Amino acid sequence: MNSPLPRLSHLPVPRLSCLLLAFVLGSAAVFTAGCGGPALSGNTTVTVLTASTANDEFFQFSATMNTLTLTSQSGKTVSLLSAPVYPEFIHVNGAAEPLATVSVPQDIYTSATASFGPTGFTCATVNPVGMFATAFFGSDAVSGDNVTFNLPAPITITGASMGLSLDLLVSQSAGYTSCYTTGIEPFTLTPTFSVTPVTISGRPTSSANGKFDGLEGVVASINSTGNLISVNSVELSNYGGTDPGDSIDPANGPNWQVAFSDSTVFQGITGSSQLAAGMAVDMDAAVQADGSLMATRIAVYDTNNTDVSLWVAPLLYVYNGEPRLNVGEREGIGPVLAGDGAPVDFSSSTFNISEQLTNVASLPFHAGFAGTNMVSGQNIGLTFHYPGGYPGGDNGAPATTVTLLPQTINGTVSATSSSGGFTTYTITLAPYDLFPALAVQDGQTTMLTNPSEVVVYVEGSTQLLNTGPVAVGGVFRFYGLVFNDNGTLRMDCAQIYDGVAE
Repeated sequence: MNSPLPRLSHLPVPRLSCLLLAFVLGSAAVFTAGCGGPALSGNTTVTVLTASTANDEFFQFSATMNTLTLTSQSGKTVSLLSAPVYPEFIHVNGAAEPLATVSVPQDIYTSATASFGPTGFTCATVNPVGMFATAFFGSDAVSGDNVTFNLPAPITITGASMGLSLDLLVSQSAGYTSCYTTGIEPFTLTPTFSVTPVTISGRPTSSANGKFDGLEGVVASINSTGNLISVNSVELSNYGGTDPGDSIDPANGPNWQVAFSDSTVFQGITGSSQLAAGMAVDMDAAVQADGSLMATRIAVYDTNNTDVSLWVAPLLYVYNGEPRLNVGEREGIGPVLAGDGAPVDFSSSTFNISEQLTNVASLPFHAGFAGTNMVSGQNIGLTFHYPGGYPGGDNGAPATTVTLLPQTINGTVSATSSSGGFTTYTITLAPYDLFPALAVQDGQTTMLTNPSEVVVYVEGSTQLLNTGPVAVGGVFRFYGLVFNDNGTLRMDCAQIYDGVAE
C-alpha cells in the first residue's frame, strides 16, 4: 500500500522591511530586488526542466504532472503547464531536459505545488528460475499531500529568460520491500523535488547552464521555411497508467520546438534538407536568449519515416542462439507499444553507436556494439516500422535499428590508473545495478567477467560537474557510453556528477 510522508509546506512570506526580509530568507536576490535593485515587472520566459538525483536502484520513474503551480511571496500563483505532461526522470539522472517553456510574471516565488495522475517506478531483478523479472509500483493518482517541492531558497524570476529545474530526489521519492513480487508488495510513492533556478549562459555547455544532450524524439512537423522542427519527445507517451496496455496521446510527452543553423552538426544525414516528419532523431540543443532551443547536433540513425516507433530502454536479456532480446519499459512513442520485458527481433537490425561522443575512435580498447557483444544493462534506442499494435511471433517486434546510447551509472571508485592518454577509474556497482543483477541469467549470448565493475575512461573533454575530487572510496555518477570489451565493461565518459548513497 502507499505510505504517505508528510509534506513540507511553504507559507507565504509576510511583507517585512527589505533588510529584515533579506535576513529571514537568506537571499541576496531578495534584498537586491526590494532595495534599489532591478524592479520586478513584466514577464520572464522560463524554461522548466526535469532532472533527477538517483542511484541505480530503479530504471524507470514516470509521473503524470496534471498541474504545476508557483506561488509568490505575496500569494500570487502562476501555472507552469498548459496541459498535462508525462515526464520520465531516470534518464535525466544528473542531467536535465526541457519540459515546458512559459511566460512567468517577475516576482519572488516561495513555494510550488502540483497535482499528479498515473505515477510509478520500475526495478529489475532475477527470479528463482534464473530469468529477469521486473516490478512496477505505481498509482493512478498521487495525493498532493504526498508530493513535496523543496525550495532551498526563494526563487527570483527576473530578466529576459532563465531556467527552473525540477530535480526528482529518487531515493526520497520511492521505496519497496522486494523487487521480485509474487503478490501485492508494500511500497511508498512520495515524489520529492528540489526546485532551483538555472542561469542560462550565452554559450551553454551543460545542463547546468542551458545545454541538453541526447534529446530523443520523433519529428512531428517542419515549418515552411525549413529551419524549425517540432519534435515529440519519446517520454513514454504511449503509456497511460498502471496498465501498460493503455495508451495516451503523444502530446502528453514534452514537445520541443527546435531551430537549427549553419553550425548545427548533422549525423546520419547530409543536412537539414533530408529531415522529414516522422523521423526519429537524437539531438543536442541549447536554450537561446528568448527561451527557444537551438540544435547543436541532430542525428538520424534510421531515415525511414513511415509508421515510426521509437523505444529508449535498458537491455534486460540477450538470447543465446537466436536473434532476440528483451528490453525494459522506460520511454516509447509510436504505434508499437513498449512493455516491460518486451521481446525484440534483431535479425535484420542495423547496429549503431551514438555519435554524441566524438572520441570513440580514440579509445584505447575496441569500442564495438553488435548483436554478438551487447549485454544486459546497456542503454539502447530501437526503431520500428509497423502500423500498429504489437507484431506476433516468438521473436517479437522486428527492430530496424539498435543504437547504443549514453547512460548514467552510480558507483564507488575502487581504483585509479591511466591508459592511452585517458585517466581511468574502476567503479564498483551496487548489487541492484542492472549489470550485476542481470548478468547471472542463464542462456545469454555474452557473459561478463566481473559485472560489478566498470572501467571509466576520462580525458580533457570530459565535463567535471562534481563538487569534489574523484578519489578512491568516493561515490560518483558517470555519464557516457558503456561497452562490453570481451567481458569487461568500459565507459567512454562525457560527464561526472556527485554520487548518490547506495
